[in-house]
Amino acid sequence: MSSTPTLDAVRGRGALRAVVSRGIRGLSLRGDDGRWAGLDADVARAVAAAAVGDGEAVDWVPADPADRLSRLAAGEAELTVSNVSWTLGREASLPVLFAGVTCYDGEGFLVRADSGITAPEQLAGQRVAVQAGTTSAANLASWYGRRGLAVEPVACATPAETLAAYADGRCAAYVLDRVALAGERAALADPGAHRILDTAISREPMAAAVRDDDAAWFRLCRWVLQLLVSAEHHVEEVGEREKALAEAAEAAGRHGLAVGLDENWAARVLAAVGTYADVYERNLGPATGLNVPRGLNALFTRGGLQYAVPLH
Repeated sequence: MSSTPTLDAVRGRGALRAVVSRGIRGLSLRGDDGRWAGLDADVARAVAAAAVGDGEAVDWVPADPADRLSRLAAGEAELTVSNVSWTLGREASLPVLFAGVTCYDGEGFLVRADSGITAPEQLAGQRVAVQAGTTSAANLASWYGRRGLAVEPVACATPAETLAAYADGRCAAYVLDRVALAGERAALADPGAHRILDTAISREPMAAAVRDDDAAWFRLCRWVLQLLVSAEHHVEEVGEREKALAEAAEAAGRHGLAVGLDENWAARVLAAVGTYADVYERNLGPATGLNVPRGLNALFTRGGLQYAVPLH
């Protein structure tokens, strides 16, 4: 069985260190019981299940938006899953690589339902709350600048501070990835008094990131992500869930030795978090109260961008 320096360190510690947000419902949020939940948190669990053998063997590293990748680069974690968008600028300026898209999204606007605002153009000249360290300010300048308009970004260090700047009326809107905004709206005292505008002003492929100094670890994390999507597709093709999951686990499992794992790694991942559909529905589906449509995150067979790379 081959191994990698990163995998050896994770196993020696007995846990994966994963950078997550300071708390965004649906993506990564610590519950009252101390357990982290969300799509990003489940991706970390999937990697831990493959690498350590236990999906709960995760040491969580909450970080402000500006520090999500720098803490990874500094060696404080082995994985970042913190609603961070995959961009050329980030890979070019930091010693990190993005192992795959966890959620396709776009930057949007949260506004008060009684404000009469139905389109981003109506926010011209107004203050909008943004998280420091995100691409929000640049996206705003680009989108409004092309139209000869401008808004005044108000940068806040943490999600909680940003939401407060919007909630207390200092800002007319809160700008963030639309999936994340669904979670932020749910945290308000009266979520129904606020709406997310239909228009997205950017492309935001949220992705999992690793350092660029261990190609085998990068490959391991990439294939954990691919397994989730491919297993969903295989369930769709076969129709019988348990049979499909067993076949997907066997197909991927036989390649485990080549990436430092055993032949049961894929079965552990699917037992820990399920398929991508399971992860999405559990954290963003109707039962959560967020009810974020799959949209671009649907399988390619259903008009989305999640393409199932073959496991053979």
